[in-house]
Amino acid sequence: MTDLEKLESETLNQIAAADSEAALEAVRVGALGKKGAISALLATLGRMSPDERKTQGARINALKDVVTERLAGRRAALEQAALEARLKSEALDVTLPAPPSALERGRLHPLSQVMDELAAIFADMGFSVAEGPDIESDDYNFTKLNFPEGHPAREMHDTFFFSPGADGKRKLLRTHTSPVQVRTMLTQKPPIRVICPGRTYRCDSDQTHTPMFHQVEGLVIDETTHIGHLKWVLEEFLKAFFEVKSVNLRFRPSFFPFTEPSMEVDVQCKRQGGEIRFGEGEDFMEILGCGMVHANVLRNCGLDPDTYQGFAFGVGIDRLAMLKYGMPDLRDLFEGDLRWLRHYGFRALDFPTLAGGLSG
Repeated sequence: MTDLEKLESETLNQIAAADSEAALEAVRVGALGKKGAISALLATLGRMSPDERKTQGARINALKDVVTERLAGRRAALEQAALEARLKSEALDVTLPAPPSALERGRLHPLSQVMDELAAIFADMGFSVAEGPDIESDDYNFTKLNFPEGHPAREMHDTFFFSPGADGKRKLLRTHTSPVQVRTMLTQKPPIRVICPGRTYRCDSDQTHTPMFHQVEGLVIDETTHIGHLKWVLEEFLKAFFEVKSVNLRFRPSFFPFTEPSMEVDVQCKRQGGEIRFGEGEDFMEILGCGMVHANVLRNCGLDPDTYQGFAFGVGIDRLAMLKYGMPDLRDLFEGDLRWLRHYGFRALDFPTLAGGLSG
């Protein structure tokens, strides 16, 4: 057997034995690549005499053609086998029900749902939504809101402070959304009617507190607003949110630096079997704080307290969600557990409306 015949036999056997496209490519490179065995033979044709080139050249080119043809045939066979294997593994049983779409599987977080509910309720009463930055100045977060120097809320154990800046002043993570009220009063002329939902931060963590939580505050400023308007707004808000026909509220004197008078509001409820129902029963639960805007706050925001007055209120959004939808632990709201979200979440396109029902 000549060297050419031996090379042809070995190469064709390697092609036949190749069981993948990668293995076949290795055989092609070994035979026809830049440094392949057949390529090396073709490179010797220039050094042959005309008679040798006539005979040897024809044999070498014939070997190249045979190997090229076998490579193409084997590649086609491997591609067909791969396609058949893929079709077999990806076969669909058309008799099975269609899987739910991503839109059907997706869920809106309860906190987002509650924020949408709040926006719908207060929009119906003529409120707009105001927003502000999470990082605030001490002036907006405390001073303009009538917090005196040395007030406990200014201490490090309650507030997340940043390191002092070039001006020596420290920024902080807002402890309430009241700075948004300040920004609104500084940039808008009364009448003002806004709610301020958003994230807030305090150094606290247990079953009913987290270092980051959500709060919504309301602010009304004009020339004729009085405490009766505040009472009506809170009653209508709680009736709509808890989807009950009536609520009985109890106002207790309290103290907040930015309101005077200040009040804690309790709502009538009934505790039974681990459930809390509002609008009935003989028990009461504290739910929010409120009051008439302090004259000092109005002055700090450039408003004349002899001309303007108003009220403000604040409530924890996370707590509202827990009370309405029966969530036992506040920390679960921030765990990111898909199983929890599938249970408590809402369909993404089921927008809450007062006419169609807030919670669907």
